[in-house]
Amino acid sequence: MTHHPTDTADTAVASEPETMIEFDDVTKIYSDQTVAVEEISFAVERGTTTVFVGPSGCGKTTTMTLVNRMQDPTEGTVYYDGTDVQELDKVDLRRDIGYVIQEIGLFDHMSVGENIATVPELKGWDRSRIDDRVDELLELMDLPPAQYRDQYPTELSGGQQQRVGVARALAADPDVILMDEPFGALDPITREELQNEFLEIQDRIDTTILFVTHDINEALKMGDKIAIFDVGELVQYGTPQEILHDPANDFVEEFIGADRTLKELQITPVRDVMQQDVEAEHVADGEPTDQSPSVAETSTATTAPLADGTGDHYVTPTDTVDIALSRMIEADATSLPVVRDDDVVGAITEADIRAHQSDGGA
Repeated sequence: MTHHPTDTADTAVASEPETMIEFDDVTKIYSDQTVAVEEISFAVERGTTTVFVGPSGCGKTTTMTLVNRMQDPTEGTVYYDGTDVQELDKVDLRRDIGYVIQEIGLFDHMSVGENIATVPELKGWDRSRIDDRVDELLELMDLPPAQYRDQYPTELSGGQQQRVGVARALAADPDVILMDEPFGALDPITREELQNEFLEIQDRIDTTILFVTHDINEALKMGDKIAIFDVGELVQYGTPQEILHDPANDFVEEFIGADRTLKELQITPVRDVMQQDVEAEHVADGEPTDQSPSVAETSTATTAPLADGTGDHYVTPTDTVDIALSRMIEADATSLPVVRDDDVVGAITEADIRAHQSDGGA
């Protein structure tokens, strides 16, 4: 999976997944008799990111907007935390769900802090709680509050505006966030930066996210699960690895495109492949270890820069495997330490990556 609610270094046993959103035989037909989606059924687990992907006009945005009742189904039921959304007040529901769109929709006459505070104010939070939440979210978005809180949207870059849009969606600590092409209008470099930052943020929050995109590479990168749509039909629903390894039909195979092996390397996080049973202090000191002799052989060359912040001959658990391979080549090494918060928490080797690939990404 691309995102994991808890790090694999944690030893707690995960409980059974809990469904947050469920589509039960849902059909939406517009007044002109256009069938937007037809008889779709799937469940979204709490705390995960599910990406809706497909060509324009396939029904992915319609499906997402059925959750916050911007549209209502013609047939079938959409459940929100176990309750039929038709039984929920539209205004209250929308205030409980964060919403991020491509156009961002910030209020230009309001400061950054005021934009982020919009929903908490509507929900009646007290001033000190709102101020604390605004500062907390600006820090999370790498926008220092003292510098950005009182600025206006027109003073910000596109990437900074989108960060504020995400912060506003998170402001009232919603259980669910809907994101409609949130990074689509950004340049490729900024888009990749925000994708990476959002994946790190999602590792620290317990929010269920529905994310719409037309870009299969973004879907593979961002999603725990992917729902592939084609002209109102849900063609396939599964993890990125399941879709890469077993496309449901020719449409999915063609939509994914070539180089499926490379795509898998680009979406597989190091934490899915790394060894955690190495003795981290020995790896860091370059001492031999029975668990991973190849790490010890390269660790002297690769961990010294960690102390003074120079060099990049290591990876983090959230880096992808293609990054690990690239850094191995740069370091002329067959393994790298895996570092989290300046601590060595494991190692990844070429052999680990080959074994993962031969196991079908399991």
